Parts: sequence; structure tokens; C-alpha cells
Amino acid sequence: MWKENVIDLKLTRFFEISARALLSLLIFAILLAILAAIIGTFHDLRLVMGHDMHGAFRTILVDVLTVLAIVEVLRTALAYFTEGRVKVTYIIDTVLVTVLTEVMAFWYRDMNWEKITMVIALVLSLAAVRIITVRFSPRRLREEL
Repeated sequence: MWKENVIDLKLTRFFEISARALLSLLIFAILLAILAAIIGTFHDLRLVMGHDMHGAFRTILVDVLTVLAIVEVLRTALAYFTEGRVKVTYIIDTVLVTVLTEVMAFWYRDMNWEKITMVIALVLSLAAVRIITVRFSPRRLREEL
């Protein structure tokens, strides 16, 4: 019995150390992706000098929103690194930023109303879930008690 507990503790410790090491590599990769996206955004600023201002602004807008989505992924990874769990609100924020990036891109495309309706329903659903997760979060419930 005692040996089983020691083995379980060692395996748990090994898993935690391995997960932290891999998460550190992931955070480094995310930071490199953010840096590359920012460099790409500055590179796309050259498009403003061209004749198609509308297309240039669309490209830059999508680039900036993509960087913000990557930042939300970084925030989720850092929350797991510090707290040992993933917060649902961070995941929902990441998905919302990504979906809103697509919505912004819709402004520059011809979309049928069914797809637009589905995207609006998705955004409203995510917003409702986000409100519910904040309202009924474990931390908030503990504070109320």
C-alpha cells in the first residue's frame, strides 16, 4: 500500500514536470508566432501605398485580429502554467476573437444570409456562455459564501 502511494506520487510528479516543460516550449512557440505575425503585419503596411486601399486595410485588419487571437491563446497557456488548470473564460475569449476576426473578413466578401445568421448565432451563444461562466465561476461562488 505504501509503495503504491510512493509510485503514484512519483508518476504524478513526473507528469507535472513533463507537462510544465512541454508547456514552456509551447509558450515559446506562441511568442515566436506572435512576433512573426507582428512582422507580417508591418510588412503588409506596404500595401497601403498601393491603389487598393480597401484591400490593404482588410489585410491589415485581419492580421491585427489574428495577432489578438494568438495573444488569447498565450493567455490561456499562461493561465494553465500558473494555476494548473485551463479557464473556460479564456478559451471562450479565444474563440470569440477568432470568430470576430472571421466576421470582420465577412465585411469584405459576398456571403449568403444563412452563413451570416449562423455566425451571429455562434457569437451570441458564445457571449451567453461567457456571461454564464463569469456569473457562476467557482471563485465567485466561494467569495459569495
